[in-house]
Amino acid sequence: MRLEKPVGTLLLLIPSFWGITMASYSIAAPLTTSLYAIALFSIGAVIMRGAGCTINDIWDRDLDNQVARTMERPITSGRVTVPQAVAWMGVQCFAGLAVLLSLPFECFYLGALSLPFVAAYPLFKRFTYYPQAMLSICFSWGCLLGFPAVGAAVNWYVAGPLFIANWIWCLTYDTIYAHQDKQFDIKAGIKSTALAWGDKTKPILKGLTYTQAAFYTAAGVLNSMGPGFYITGVWAFTRLYNQIRKVNLDDQKSCWSAFTSNIKTGFIFWLGMVVDYLLLLTGFL
Repeated sequence: MRLEKPVGTLLLLIPSFWGITMASYSIAAPLTTSLYAIALFSIGAVIMRGAGCTINDIWDRDLDNQVARTMERPITSGRVTVPQAVAWMGVQCFAGLAVLLSLPFECFYLGALSLPFVAAYPLFKRFTYYPQAMLSICFSWGCLLGFPAVGAAVNWYVAGPLFIANWIWCLTYDTIYAHQDKQFDIKAGIKSTALAWGDKTKPILKGLTYTQAAFYTAAGVLNSMGPGFYITGVWAFTRLYNQIRKVNLDDQKSCWSAFTSNIKTGFIFWLGMVVDYLLLLTGFL
């Protein structure tokens, strides 16, 4: 479940916070409704990120032992058998289902639609150089789920651009993450955007960040967000751009530091949404 490395859980959870808060703002949902959804999504993120890690470790058991960073994972190291892992995955999926059933029914079928992407992600690193694109779909799903979670209809004019903005963000930070393992990945035959883009990675990531900013701004405009959304947006995008500019893609520690810094960046984005939502509830917007 990677409980000792919560960075993945937090990066999965942050887009859900975005979706919940943007949706709550759009319908002026009571604060208790938003907090209830945030609590359930927090539990669900731990469970489903754990399930995703289990699926990934089952698929990658013959690859993980060829990469220094992953060779001590439970299955590839022999501490856990595949049948045990499958059974544990089932337990996690049922627990995730219980969380989904505690939310409005629209969340159930919308959440179920994400499962094929979760299951397909490990295959993409074998057959394409863009597993990060598939992972980014999985990590952006919370932008959509947040709307029905608070009783709002999914406004695709808002949720769509927000989803794309987060998809680009995830593609950016996971490409930096992939640069940690590129030497091992070449030997193991694992594909990634880090290998596909090589020396062109930084210019591509800068271009993606400009595109992300456009979609993020569009989501804010179409949801009639207040000043907090845009002020913290400028702050967060400045951090992202500087992160890309400064990271040494040939140094594992630098890549890991840049990757984990996205947690703070994601919460900075969210801060502006929360400020606007509270201003709305208190009558200042």
